[in-house]
Amino acid sequence: MTAELVRGQNHPLSKSRVEIRVSAGTPVLALVSTGDDEGRSTGPESLAHPGARALPGLEVPQTIAAGHRFTVDLDAVAEAVHRLRVVLVLPPGGPVRFGAVPASHVAVAEPEGAELAGYTLTGLESETAVVALELYRRQGAWKVRAVGQGYAGGLSALLVDAGLPAPAAAELAAAATGLVASGDITLAAMPTGAAPTVPRGLRAPLDAAPPAPAPQAPEPPDPIPVSDVPLAAGSGPAGDTAGGPPSISYAHPRRRRTSTEPPEPAPQAAEPDEPGRPPRPVAGDASGWSMDERLYNQVWGMFEDMARTVAAYRSAVEFADSRMDRELDEALSDPRHRLGGSGDGARATARARREELVAQARAVLDRDLAQLVAESEVVEPALPAAYARWDNPVWHAPGTPRENPLALRLGDLSLPERPELRIPMLMRVPLERGLWIDNGRTGSEAAMAMDTDRLRRAAMDMAVAHAVRLLAVHPGDKYSVHVIDAAGAGAASLAPLVRSGVLAGPPASGAAGVTQTLARLTRRVDLVQMALRAGAPEDLPPDLDTAEQLLIVHDFPHGFDDRSVTQLRYLADEGPAVGVHLLMVADRDEASAYGPLLDPLWRSLMRLSSVPDSHLADPWVHHAWTFTPDLPPQGSRVLDQALNRISEVRRSARP
Repeated sequence: MTAELVRGQNHPLSKSRVEIRVSAGTPVLALVSTGDDEGRSTGPESLAHPGARALPGLEVPQTIAAGHRFTVDLDAVAEAVHRLRVVLVLPPGGPVRFGAVPASHVAVAEPEGAELAGYTLTGLESETAVVALELYRRQGAWKVRAVGQGYAGGLSALLVDAGLPAPAAAELAAAATGLVASGDITLAAMPTGAAPTVPRGLRAPLDAAPPAPAPQAPEPPDPIPVSDVPLAAGSGPAGDTAGGPPSISYAHPRRRRTSTEPPEPAPQAAEPDEPGRPPRPVAGDASGWSMDERLYNQVWGMFEDMARTVAAYRSAVEFADSRMDRELDEALSDPRHRLGGSGDGARATARARREELVAQARAVLDRDLAQLVAESEVVEPALPAAYARWDNPVWHAPGTPRENPLALRLGDLSLPERPELRIPMLMRVPLERGLWIDNGRTGSEAAMAMDTDRLRRAAMDMAVAHAVRLLAVHPGDKYSVHVIDAAGAGAASLAPLVRSGVLAGPPASGAAGVTQTLARLTRRVDLVQMALRAGAPEDLPPDLDTAEQLLIVHDFPHGFDDRSVTQLRYLADEGPAVGVHLLMVADRDEASAYGPLLDPLWRSLMRLSSVPDSHLADPWVHHAWTFTPDLPPQGSRVLDQALNRISEVRRSARP
């Protein structure tokens, strides 16, 4: 079964001979860059390109095309090479940026066989070169990691970031891409008449690029978000004389105000800080022009701080373990320690030193996490409704929003070192990627422990909660929700939406309802795209709903034929750019009858779970974060109250 990777996630490779498969949205160059154990390039000979195609164990394609396949023999790779990066580059004369073409997909597969792991490169904008995947050695075995780091400066900027001097990088990039103009390689036909695209919404957290000083790192995202950022200084082993464990710096890039213009004043701490103590946390102390933006950036800073301080702790523990193992080996190999019990003393000393280092690391971890807990305690109550938990009193405050929200809370993220510390998972809106709430039992232990009916009901309840949140945080009638429930199995969960009358129409049921709903939304996408291409977005039919649209699909693929499946894929790919968004509640295994036809659909969606599950990775240090959905408290009427306010606002706005 193919592992669908998110940005930053890794996957072990069970085969030493693998095939790299590239399916790009436009003809591209497919290159391979090698690196040492620190990821640095050793020189111009470390790049395989059409002018110098072969490196030990691989040979890159000579053509420029939208599809590439080439084989990598990992056993034949030079011992000094620890990383192989698959690089995609837009050739001269083609599209000027990856953000203007459909997302590319890169996979590692068995030669002429099934895919082992794949990654779809979403969230790119002005970049012209991108590191798609990285094959790397770890403890004698090979793994693959989804990287997705793009460079607006092109291949030369990528090579500089990999460690080559700027002049050598520019010369090598010219040699690799300049062959196109000379006709030394085959250029596949470039697409003509490509339609202009609407600027995409900002990305959500788990697809975000890290704030490392790399060329043209994009703003944070669709998180989900999804490139390596080094740990805090001193996080790696430094021999027996290494100092205490590292700690993180709270001088987070997005917590500093960099603009020269005066932003809206941030709130001040009520009391002065005590000498020698960390600064008292204040809600909204990040940069931004509004409180919502500052809180969004602050939550992102908390997310990164927790990722990096836990990574520093784990690195310190790993170093302590490796040093203890080395000292134990030395004690056992020394003949003097075989007599008189001195060996027992040496072993006890090694274990004691290990425990001392771990205790120091734990003390630093506890201190840093305590600071984050204190920050969370002041930030959570200050969050607006779009970011807040359902038990936050902000949901009971009167009033309606006057402008669209900046982001949406999907749930909480936590790590096992402090599971009670939960960081909000925020996704920028408009939703650049669709959402998929998994109602199958193939995920976490919590899902396996639940019976099928309860799991399906929980998934649909979660979808309804997201729909209510989206309706509640948008002004008036600026958001419309459509529902496809072909078998009517989600009626109980949908009852609050139906009863309040906030849906664009009754839930569609049966094959006819599925066809009509998809045709209506497909028509909207086509008309808006045509209007934008013509440069006249105001010349739309008067009957067209220009509000943002959300389509909830329950129990897919029940009620779908081949035509409706194609329309759904079209909405998932083209809809977000023109205001049509997809939220699916489905079990991927049940859709397996369609075969690989639906793989691009699943890859384009952000998977969420209705029960706690550790399937998301951060883009910095690649922890497996536990996602916990945010649902209304049991017995609470908060959803009904929110829906009543929405209904009242819409009734009062009608002529």
